[in-house]
Formats: sequence, C-alpha cells, structure tokens
Amino acid sequence: MKIGFLYAGQGSQNVGMGQDLYDTYNEFKETFDNANPGFDIKDCCFNGPIEKLGQTRYTQPCMVAFAVGVTKILANNGIKPEYAAGLSLGEYSALYSAGVFDEKQVIDLVAFRGQSMEEAVTGRDVGMIAVMSLDRDSIKKACEMAHEEFKDSEYNIAEVANYNTPVQVTVSGDTPVITRAGEIMLEMGAKRIVPVAVSGPFHTSLMKPAGDKLADRFKTENFGEMSFPVIFNSTGKELEAGKTIPEMLEVQVQSSVYFEDTIRYMIDQGVDTFVEIGPGKTLSGFVKKIDRALATYSIENVESLNAVLEALK
Repeated sequence: MKIGFLYAGQGSQNVGMGQDLYDTYNEFKETFDNANPGFDIKDCCFNGPIEKLGQTRYTQPCMVAFAVGVTKILANNGIKPEYAAGLSLGEYSALYSAGVFDEKQVIDLVAFRGQSMEEAVTGRDVGMIAVMSLDRDSIKKACEMAHEEFKDSEYNIAEVANYNTPVQVTVSGDTPVITRAGEIMLEMGAKRIVPVAVSGPFHTSLMKPAGDKLADRFKTENFGEMSFPVIFNSTGKELEAGKTIPEMLEVQVQSSVYFEDTIRYMIDQGVDTFVEIGPGKTLSGFVKKIDRALATYSIENVESLNAVLEALK
C-alpha cells in the first residue's frame, strides 16, 4: 500500500465542520484553540453563519486549521503519506503535512492569502462555471472566443481555473464573459454548464494582485524542506529543478489547477490509496472518476476518521 493525502479546497466548507473532532481529539482541539488568524475560528466553523464561513478570508484559515488538526491525529497514529497534494487552498495544507510550514505559520499565511484574494477583485462581477464532458482544447477555444467578443471592455476575462477530472473542468472570470463562454461550449457539445458558488475568479490572471502580495509576504517567511513530495497544482508534478516553493505558490493563485494530472502523476508513482482530508467528499469523487479501482477514504468527522484509523493503522 502506498498512501497519498489529498487536502480539500475552498467550497467544501460547512457550518459545524470539526465540532465532533474538537470534542473528541486533543490534537484537533489544540489546533483550534491556538489558531489566531484575526477572528474566532471555533465560532466561525461551528456556528457560522454560512454566509460568513463562505467568505474567502474566513474560509481559508478555517479549512487549513481543520486539515492541520486531522493531520496531527493521523501522524500520532502512525499514518503518514508517501505523497501529498491539495486542491488550490489545499496545497498549503499539503505543504504543512510535508513539514514546509509549521502550524501557526500556515494558518496565518492562508488568512493573508484569503484577504489578498478578496481584495484583488473587490467590486468586480465575477464567477465560475463547471463544464461537463467537453475536451480541454474546445474549452480553451471557447474561452478565447468569448474573450474576443468582449475585447473592447475592461471586463473580458474567461480562463480555465481547474482541470478536475476527464469530464469536469471549471472556468472562471468576469460573469458576462464566462456566461458567453458557457453558451459557446454548449454549442460545441458540452453536456452541461453548472454555476459554481465561489466568491472570486480563483486561478485566473485576475488574481495577479494577490500573487504579487504573496510574493512579497514570502520574502519574510521561512520555508522548510519537504519530508516527502508534494505535487503542485500548477504543473501536476513534483517541484522541478530550479523552481522554489514560494515561486510555485505565487504562480498557483493565478494559474490553472491541474488536479487530474496531479492524481495521474501520483498513480504513476505507485500511490494506490488516497485519503481526502476536509469536509465533503469532492476529491474522492474526482479520484473515482479518474480511476475507479483506487482505494479512497475521506475524513470529515469522528466517524470517518475512526474508519480510516481502523483501515490503515
């Protein structure tokens, strides 16, 4: 058995997340009690409301605190991965698990990241759509065509945000442009276009101001060595020669996420068991759409955590 950890990204948060873990496991309680990203993580996670929890500046530290707490429980029970990856925000949790960041550092960093991402598009009408069953080249072509139609407007962005599975890709940008891109994709043969509830055009060029702020912040941060490989969103591969982790994280916030490629790379390295850490089962579902033969587990509460401990210890 070769284990890969997958850390959930923004969008899977829910009110009440982590409450039973907090009440049951000291490691998890310690993480939530010590976290101080400028607001009360416990109250936000356990009580919401969802409108607050769903705001980027709150979602990101809440999700990472959850990931840190669960990772500590797994480690104390002898369960560590050979590889790790995360979807978007989850990449920071993966880097924490590999020893690049310490607990306080990673929560503070994503609090800064979330605020920077919100500020990058304040006052702009933006959104995201999920495209079902259309090939990558056609999706990119549709985005280019929609961009061309809006080229005389300052609001003209439609770009691929996430390559999630062979049958699901997300596109983000200015709402009128991604709406038009979706219409073109349906004409090209897409099965469905589904709006995605997010608070920003993540992983597009509209996030460059956030990338610039992160680059400046990283100059003041210490980055540890990875104790095992993390597979990076923007390449779907391990850290390449000549690249640094700060550079990868600066690029990541404004570039497409190659999640399908990430999973295929991990499979090629022999990973046959995936453990998703975070609320929901989105990433486990993605893995099954890539290869149904793989063993997948998800940890979102005490019951599912105990099931993983029983299966993998």
